[in-house]
Amino acid sequence: MLLLIVSACSSGEPAATLGTSTDSSRAGVWSPPPGTTWQWQLTGEIDTSYDVEMYDVDLFDTPIETIVLLQKKERIVICYLSAGSFEDWRADSGRFPPDVIGESLDAWPGERWLDIHEIEAIAPVLESRLDLAVAKGCDGVEPDNVDGHLSSTGFDISGGDQLAFNRWLADEAHARGLSIGLKNDLSQVGDLVDWFDWILVEGCVEFDECSGVEPFLAAGKAAFGAEYSLSPVVACPVAREAGISMIFKDLDLGAATTICP
Repeated sequence: MLLLIVSACSSGEPAATLGTSTDSSRAGVWSPPPGTTWQWQLTGEIDTSYDVEMYDVDLFDTPIETIVLLQKKERIVICYLSAGSFEDWRADSGRFPPDVIGESLDAWPGERWLDIHEIEAIAPVLESRLDLAVAKGCDGVEPDNVDGHLSSTGFDISGGDQLAFNRWLADEAHARGLSIGLKNDLSQVGDLVDWFDWILVEGCVEFDECSGVEPFLAAGKAAFGAEYSLSPVVACPVAREAGISMIFKDLDLGAATTICP
């Protein structure tokens, strides 16, 4: 069934790219306020019992029936996809040209950086993924690995290249009526806050980076956070002070979650 959806979504002309991030381009797009509650589960059968406003789940692995069930429970459903890396286990991985596949991501077997400087070369795959998000009824997307300019990717990716790619992603999502969050990339928050509807940061308490989300909060947009190593006793006061909706997860991002009160 998934392959049929991918095939259907990849046919025809892609949605037009919007050159700027304007209010009119985001009419009806979910833009959560600070303090929005959430659950993040990318592996295993989705536990739909959490009393939160937003669920973040895997685009490929989450059945349509689960998305429908969550929305019947009045949950916003955000669908995770990797935009800046090649994952060899994905059904569409063979569509990436070999010359845009770079160095491996540390500690993530089967995952390698993409040359996001070559937007035209990888756009057809990413556009199909956004189309799949629409077809499955996702309310928005969480694109991962959108900060490759800070890593050893095997390509000469500049900060300007990253800004252009991230803005292109946001425009493509908004053109399809999808909400989109900025994943990490705190070094470019000031240049991207107008393009994205919310932000998700990992380990900001552990690495003393939580102040980086302030432009989003000042714009009335939610900041979601996840910690992997620190305890709630240590991290929750910092998260509350910073205005971040913080949860605590294992690295496998299964169902188990602790939420700051």
